[in-house]
Amino acid sequence: MSGAPGHGGRLGRRLSAVAVGVGCVLFLGGFVLAAFLYQPYTVPTNSMSPAVMAGDRVLAQRIDGSEVRRGDVVVFRDALWGDSPMIKRVVGVGGDTVACCDEGGRLTVNGEPIVEPYVEEAQGAAGVGFEATVPDGEIFLLGDDRVDSLDSRNLMTESDPGTVPLTAVSGRVEATVWPFDRLGVLPAASGFAELPGGVSGAGPLRPLAYATVAGGLLIVCGALSGPVVGRLTRARSDRHGVPTPPVAHNEGTHG
Repeated sequence: MSGAPGHGGRLGRRLSAVAVGVGCVLFLGGFVLAAFLYQPYTVPTNSMSPAVMAGDRVLAQRIDGSEVRRGDVVVFRDALWGDSPMIKRVVGVGGDTVACCDEGGRLTVNGEPIVEPYVEEAQGAAGVGFEATVPDGEIFLLGDDRVDSLDSRNLMTESDPGTVPLTAVSGRVEATVWPFDRLGVLPAASGFAELPGGVSGAGPLRPLAYATVAGGLLIVCGALSGPVVGRLTRARSDRHGVPTPPVAHNEGTHG
């Protein structure tokens, strides 16, 4: 009977240590993988509003051009667009004919009208009409703010459709992480889903975030449970009459 409380205390401490160990693996693993797979960027303009606003801090999954799909919000760098990385939405890939607008005022890709809920209805799909055929290995890009965005429309000429090579792409924006009131994953561009190739699936950001948060909670709970288990073990020992070590007292010497 007297060994039961001590055994329970040892088991509790072991469980606490296991919780902390598992928590460290989840927390560090999620954090390191996220840092390896994602790159943060600060958005300088409102050309992608309302989905992404000036001053937003976003996370972009590191990808190459072969992974780009219509509807992706991509990070790219091209000399014709300036010296800094740019963020725009892909509306056409190699072989596509992108045009605006149909009778309903919508963007069309290969003659198919595209529903774009991320574009403010009052703006419409574009300020002026256009049509461009995208060369193989390139992409046609638009800002979500169709009134105030420097994009492929502005770079179109009679001999150049204003496109960007796939090799210029370095990332796909998946979420806004700052400010906190705009924290969240960008919605999928489902309007392109029925076109050949479909749209990009969700990246690993959510699972990595869940793993990191769960790991942090396990570390905290495991660390706090150690002292709690110790107090409970001592309390059970007292109830079961298990003697506690005597406290030594100094006795004075009488002459």
